[in-house]
Amino acid sequence: MIENKKKPNPIDIHVGSRIRLRRTMLGMSQEKLGESLGITFQQIQKYEKGTNRVGASRLQNISSILNVPVSFFFEDAPGEHSGALTGMSETSSSNYVVDFLSSSEGLQLNRAFVKITDPKVRRKVVELVKALAAEADSD
Repeated sequence: MIENKKKPNPIDIHVGSRIRLRRTMLGMSQEKLGESLGITFQQIQKYEKGTNRVGASRLQNISSILNVPVSFFFEDAPGEHSGALTGMSETSSSNYVVDFLSSSEGLQLNRAFVKITDPKVRRKVVELVKALAAEADSD
């Protein structure tokens, strides 16, 4: 018997990963997002994995709930070519940001950092992180 399982489309996988990224940045559970949409958290899981394609009206609802424009879900999508040629560094740096914000540490750091309202304290935190990174490089 030939296995005829259809692989998810790379765009569907990308859109799903962007949904997950934004949802986790907001500290929202799959259950909460599903509840807001009137669907199960299992359906949210399928969207986030790219197993199920997100319809246009549902994506519009998700963008409203997650407070981002629909275009957010397509940023850096595979095969996306804008009119201007972009360098590899831009693509890899934006992927790095997505990877960082998808990590537990990156998420915790981001959530804590945005709670700091004093610009001077924010700058000091950035200076501290840079100093620690430089120290790690010299080891």
